[in-house]
Amino acid sequence: MFRMITRGSVRLVERYLPDPYIFVLLLTIVAALAAVIGEQRTPMEVITWWGNGFWGLLTFAMQMLLVLLTGHMLASTPLVKRWLSALARLASSPGSAIILVTLVSLVASWINWGFGLVVGALFAKELARQVRVDYRLLVASAYSGFLVWHGGLAGSIPLTIATPGHFAADKIGIIPTSETIFSVYNLAIVVALFIAVPLVNRLMLPSDKESVYVDPALLEEAPVDLSQTHDRPADRLENSRLIAWLIGAAGLAYMFDYYIVRGASLNLNVINFSFLILAIILHGTPRRMLKSLDEAIKGGAGIVIQFPFYAGIMAIMIDSGLAASLSEWFVSFSTAASLPFWTFMSAGLVNIFVPSGGGQWAVQSPVVIAAAQALGADIPRIAMAVAWGDAWTNMLQPFWALPVLAIAGLKAKDIMGFCLIQLFVSGILISIGLTWL
Repeated sequence: MFRMITRGSVRLVERYLPDPYIFVLLLTIVAALAAVIGEQRTPMEVITWWGNGFWGLLTFAMQMLLVLLTGHMLASTPLVKRWLSALARLASSPGSAIILVTLVSLVASWINWGFGLVVGALFAKELARQVRVDYRLLVASAYSGFLVWHGGLAGSIPLTIATPGHFAADKIGIIPTSETIFSVYNLAIVVALFIAVPLVNRLMLPSDKESVYVDPALLEEAPVDLSQTHDRPADRLENSRLIAWLIGAAGLAYMFDYYIVRGASLNLNVINFSFLILAIILHGTPRRMLKSLDEAIKGGAGIVIQFPFYAGIMAIMIDSGLAASLSEWFVSFSTAASLPFWTFMSAGLVNIFVPSGGGQWAVQSPVVIAAAQALGADIPRIAMAVAWGDAWTNMLQPFWALPVLAIAGLKAKDIMGFCLIQLFVSGILISIGLTWL
């Protein structure tokens, strides 16, 4: 029965889900029409907001591209390859491979979302080299671990409202993470997902006849050509371990100060920095690392071209008032008891158009905070409802899957049919946790 449902979902997505680039173009048109019709804005106003906001995610786009590149370069070092290979040997069957990659991705994503995306995808590739398993489901399982990120240590909304001086501090004060990330209901949701997500992925495993396998040889990195002579001074520099060690030592000193002395938290920039420094050290020479970079960069085109369109969509949604109107509509028929559920639903819808946790909180917080105060609802729970809604529909929205797909060498339609099943299952579990626990 479960396989039949999964088969239908996979076929539906494979048939109707376009390439992520077409998807973002369609979202742009839908958002623009909604702003014109629903918010009574003129077409030129919408176009102006879209154009002005088009480059609003350049910094973030570069960060995401570096997530892909640095993660790929680190994973292609001999030492990390041996580690991943040793961990992958724990999987002795297709089912155990699916469960193992899901658990690794869940843990990594709970620690930090960028870390989880890269580690999950790289580990999926290593498992595919050693275990004959449906590659689509393996990569989808790696991506499904991303579900828990906003309820974890790097959740942008709970960390924002726990920071002194945040933009809504005058309305709700400072809310410690003990009331959000480490609250009973949030930890219960996380535990439930740690149990359900691997189990659902395992149940979706196709029969051998229906499985799609990948040739392990296609997943191997191209060998580094070391046949060049070292007669030129430039050749000697390119093969110099001393340069790599000097830069690596400086990077390690910074990382020691950041992680140990200052005890600072993980963020996307420091993860990329750490991955890059470790890749420089472990590759040994600049030539080896640059060869790895040549391989890594091939999959980054989708990130470069699509993120500006999402920035334009976000500008339309925010500047036209459309995102706020959607939130207001959902809370208009809520009670104190049902507000977390409807906030979760509205956040899931807004996330399809505004796939950014921090940006989504900026858009929705004025509406949901006012509603929570008027109804006497629990504000920390409402904030987490926005956070979970933002994480939830990532199983439908291919935006965050781009780095994973680039590393794995797949297309969105290959994995999103499996993710759609996780969307429904996780939506039920998160709703129960937010509403009744």
